[in-house]
Amino acid sequence: MSAGTLDRPAWIPGVVRRAQAIWAGTPLDERVAVVATFRRWLAAHTAAAGASVTHGARASRAETLVAEVAPLLEAARFLERSAARVLAPRTEGSRGRPAWLGGCRASVERLPWGVVLILGPANYPLMLPGIQVLQALVAGNAVVLKPGAGGAAAAALLRRGLRASGLPPHCLTVLEDSDEAGADALEQRVDHVVLTGARATGEKVLARLAPRLTPATVELSGHDACIVLPGADLELTAQALAFGASLNGGATCIAPRRVLVPVALRADLERRLVAALADRAAVALPARTAAQLEPVLREARQSGARVECGGWSGAPAQGRFLPMLLTGVSPAMRVFDSDLGAPVLMTVPYSRLQEAVAFVNGARYRLGASVFGPETEARAVASALDVGTVLVNDLVVPTADPRLPFGGTGASGYGVTRGREGLLGMTRPRVTVVRAGRRRPHYARLAAAHAPVIAALLRLIYGDAATRWRALCSLPATVRALNARTASRYAITIRGEQS
Repeated sequence: MSAGTLDRPAWIPGVVRRAQAIWAGTPLDERVAVVATFRRWLAAHTAAAGASVTHGARASRAETLVAEVAPLLEAARFLERSAARVLAPRTEGSRGRPAWLGGCRASVERLPWGVVLILGPANYPLMLPGIQVLQALVAGNAVVLKPGAGGAAAAALLRRGLRASGLPPHCLTVLEDSDEAGADALEQRVDHVVLTGARATGEKVLARLAPRLTPATVELSGHDACIVLPGADLELTAQALAFGASLNGGATCIAPRRVLVPVALRADLERRLVAALADRAAVALPARTAAQLEPVLREARQSGARVECGGWSGAPAQGRFLPMLLTGVSPAMRVFDSDLGAPVLMTVPYSRLQEAVAFVNGARYRLGASVFGPETEARAVASALDVGTVLVNDLVVPTADPRLPFGGTGASGYGVTRGREGLLGMTRPRVTVVRAGRRRPHYARLAAAHAPVIAALLRLIYGDAATRWRALCSLPATVRALNARTASRYAITIRGEQS
């Protein structure tokens, strides 16, 4: 991105906040109309969109269109169809209202946070921040986007398309893709932060936000597991694993890494994996990824792991890497629970299914998982996994459904983006309660003598049948124990509850 196209960080104090206030006051249907226009603009500029993604590990321009442009278009369409329903105010009437809140009517509105800072990733620089930008804008926020490394061109295309679609100036600010730009933005008192990145980055960002109690949504590192069940289609499983591990050069947060396979099926699956991975081309790993990967692999080999196929094509410094299969891996090895960011699969045999589930739930990174096997058994295992997303008999692609939230747990972060829940996450609730009439029994001063009446009333309202009957029988005597004025006041309340 040229210097002339960059937005400077002076945006926060005045201009962007004024623009956000006007944008938030724009009717929702008009905000959605901008997204609809952007969808049509992006569909007409797919070639430019594909060219804006310069991720070095991407296999082809076709993969970019499928992995980034198509999901972004579908996410825009989801917002067009669903935003009005998701963000609509909710009214609570008398149904289900506590008896002691008679006359109260409540409403819940969704308000924008204000200025949302989106710290984008390097691996999917168009699709991931693009969906977050659209959701934040539809919700009425102004957005400041700091692209991930190498993502400046994709971010510029997003801004160009949205401006051409009618987004007012200063509602989307695009910064440089440098660490310094992100650090400066974090000092500008934004209202909410959405981060997609590595766990280490998440720790640093959250430490910066903590003194100001700035809320954040953080989608962090993944190191996903795949549990293979007895009865699984091993050929389908091998093809799926080879696809998932190699997609985007291995730089996919929800890609499979650890393959937990029954001892009896291990040799057959490993043979099929070697054949499936042989069709995958070498990818160019970023220098930082290569530097992090090599010592972890070296340590695994020294601890007894074996490389069945793949690895460096030339010297590690050159960064060319063939999809790798590691066998003989144990959970004690660092490679079993490291954020690799490269096309590496490792098989880990298990004797009992409970072991495999424990491996997944005890891991640091729990963004997602997959289960391959007969559907009934696979669904039962999926329900036992403590991760953000579980896929049964497939990998990666179903998570691009724009209706579904996406996020993890543990060291993989918290909060979600995408789907209904992701859109709501770009807002905060405001509750308004209106009470009619003049009767306010709760204003009365309470004394110790009132406790028996209150206790009996609570038993009458919330107890089981026997408790309610005993409370009803005891109420007259309890009320008579109070002075006449207090008894009269509470008798009125009790008659109201009984009715």
